[in-house]
Amino acid sequence: MMGEFDAIRPYDDSEVKAVLTRLLKDPAFLDTLTHFRFPRFAGALGWLLKPMIAKKLRREFAGIDSVAALQDKVEMYVDHTIERATDGVTYTGVEQFKSGSAYLFLANHRDIVMDPAFVNYAVYHAGLPTPRIAIGDNLLQRPFVSDLMRLNKSFIVHRSLSGRRERLAAYQLLSAYINHSIRTDCQSIWIAQAEGRAKDGDDRTDSAILKMFHMSRKDEPFAEVVRSLNLTPVSISYEYDPCDAAKARELYIRASTGEYKKAPGEDDLSIAQGITGYKGRVHINFSAPVTDLHEDTKQLAAEIDRKILAGYRLFPVHYLAYAQWEGADPALEVPTAGQLFGAEELTQAREEWQRRLNECPAEHRPYLVQQYATPVRNQYRIKAGLAP
Repeated sequence: MMGEFDAIRPYDDSEVKAVLTRLLKDPAFLDTLTHFRFPRFAGALGWLLKPMIAKKLRREFAGIDSVAALQDKVEMYVDHTIERATDGVTYTGVEQFKSGSAYLFLANHRDIVMDPAFVNYAVYHAGLPTPRIAIGDNLLQRPFVSDLMRLNKSFIVHRSLSGRRERLAAYQLLSAYINHSIRTDCQSIWIAQAEGRAKDGDDRTDSAILKMFHMSRKDEPFAEVVRSLNLTPVSISYEYDPCDAAKARELYIRASTGEYKKAPGEDDLSIAQGITGYKGRVHINFSAPVTDLHEDTKQLAAEIDRKILAGYRLFPVHYLAYAQWEGADPALEVPTAGQLFGAEELTQAREEWQRRLNECPAEHRPYLVQQYATPVRNQYRIKAGLAP
């Protein structure tokens, strides 16, 4: 029997074995893994390495027949990747979650794969079931990527539909699935606060997403629907963004030509860079679920923004960037990095920030500064009691 959500839902336990078998025969998947694992030899020795990797993986994943078992197996690799590419991950707010409850995690969006991965990491290490993850179909160009993501509890958001009717139907289905997941399956959801990453560092909730949550329960008051979903704002803070230079380049091209066209495979590069690139320290803050009754999406978006921006952890680099930002607000009382951080921490941050500025073409630099400075302005506006 076809289920109502089959086109978008993650794979369930009964499908795991067949999908793993399919993946381990997929040349494109094995090719990507070979390049990722042995970048220096993948070209010349790929023909030799691919069957070896496939054999090793078949052995490694033999007997895996549930999503939970797969996540336990993969967690080791995730932890290893996180340890290699960060100076440590901290999180606050996980102690408020009750087992047996499901939450709608609405997070700021800076990195395609690592944002949900870090939320997963925090929730997993707090001993709670990991959330289902919303992922745009624009990132699932290749079948193996779709298989991989749906094995890892991802569900698909159809963004590339052009007709208004099709888009509406897709949002209706998405709304029904999110509500069903939280209220019937008791499975948490992770979704970004807006489509696309906040490349300028300005984290804002798109009220259309909030409207979508309500679409499948139109006959109920908006405020009640939101309350029933345990909507939990999440702030993800990276000390350094591995994709910052690429984002600065895109913003510069967009500002000087009026548009930016992605090159083929650009998302794949961003994903790889985001996973393996150096991030410094990473902090994830879970705010308390929204319980105030908001009658409309604009009010609710402002409340979520306040919580996400206030929960963002500012590192020395953010203050260093703010001090040299043309967009700094003179009316805000923002301390300098020197007033807040110790000498050793500050020296390290100055060196790393200077290195990033030096590597960035001069005309892109204002956009690099803006990415790191904007969260400072946003947070100090909230501290001053101003609108987010």
